[in-house]
Amino acid sequence: MTTTSPLDLSVRPDAAPWLHPAAYWPGLTDATRGLDTPVAALHLDALRHNTHDMLDRAAGTPIRIASKSLRARGVLEAALALPGYRGVLAYTLAEALWLAESIDDVVVGYPSVDVSMIRRLARSAELAGRVTLMVDSLDHLDAIDAAIPPVSRERIRVCLELDAAWHAPVLGRLGVWRSPVHTPDEARALAVAIGARPGFDLVGLMSYEAQIAGLVDQPAGHPLRGRVNRWVRNNFIVELAGRRAAAVAAVRQVADLEFVNGGGTGSLESTSADTSVTDIAAGSGFFGGHLFDNYSGFRPAPAAAFALFVARKPSAGIATLSGGGWIASGPPGADRLPRLVWPEGLGMVAREMAGEVQSPVTGAAARDLRVGERVWLRHTKSGELSEHVNEFALVHDGEVVDMLPTYRGEGKAFL
Repeated sequence: MTTTSPLDLSVRPDAAPWLHPAAYWPGLTDATRGLDTPVAALHLDALRHNTHDMLDRAAGTPIRIASKSLRARGVLEAALALPGYRGVLAYTLAEALWLAESIDDVVVGYPSVDVSMIRRLARSAELAGRVTLMVDSLDHLDAIDAAIPPVSRERIRVCLELDAAWHAPVLGRLGVWRSPVHTPDEARALAVAIGARPGFDLVGLMSYEAQIAGLVDQPAGHPLRGRVNRWVRNNFIVELAGRRAAAVAAVRQVADLEFVNGGGTGSLESTSADTSVTDIAAGSGFFGGHLFDNYSGFRPAPAAAFALFVARKPSAGIATLSGGGWIASGPPGADRLPRLVWPEGLGMVAREMAGEVQSPVTGAAARDLRVGERVWLRHTKSGELSEHVNEFALVHDGEVVDMLPTYRGEGKAFL
């Protein structure tokens, strides 16, 4: 199952060509000219830069790769070959079992009630030793037992999820809605209950600070919002570090934890400073979606991008792209749209924006675009781009050196 590819991420590049857009983007056009659009490209040196920059920011804490932010197995395996990257945080059990055929440490980041996959996991000693399920209530244990009773299965490795949301003064609850387990006492109580259930081993604790990792602290054109976000972020970090450390200590009184996971690409520094955390989940920083352009502390290289062709010219000042409506998940807004990056000076048409089958663009550069020419865009996020294409063209030294299949290209659609 292991892929073979010239994708070697061990070498850190000396140059940063992405800092020179007038050469970087036309270079991708030239390299991929022989490929039909839409075409997705991965710039190898930009990917290498991001890979090593994340390790620097993690400051020695191992990074568990969040597979949803890649959805390209070749990239995942290439990163795992480097010291400093250890294990995978998958997003579904079906995906985890597929990856576990070649990867020996896969944690499913979200609870699963997929009966057929639970049974497949539970009937294989090898898979049961490689895959860890996420739980945050006894309901999840009940679902597993209902799918296959303890006497008929291997022991199931589980990870307890601690809610990372902050109950802030005045502002109220801040953070994503995940686990109902919020306090150290609640975490310990659930750990005791898991320990009392036959057929389960509590091996991990996770507390994912999405509200820190995913909080834009320097939004373009909104300085006041940026100041508020930075205040929230800084206070969030202090509150979570204390509560998470207390919860870990409480759970360790009743369970022999192998790992404690936290973090995200946007919180590598603060999560690595939390000594209760043994590995940090991160993945979006590899591809560098444009969401991260609005963070003050770091700036990934735009390693992944996609090109569409100009399908028609309805007027002298409008160029209509074929496709383009690759909208990112999250709260609807302009920041969820693909960002037009080359040629510079393009903008979406307000009444259409990024459409399912066409996206008209305007601006000074649109006048010079001709039918058949390419326009480069960046997705807001990272792995979601992989759901729209079958493969990435891996570009190095001005040429395509490999075609890397995405999950979709391997015939997989997990969620």
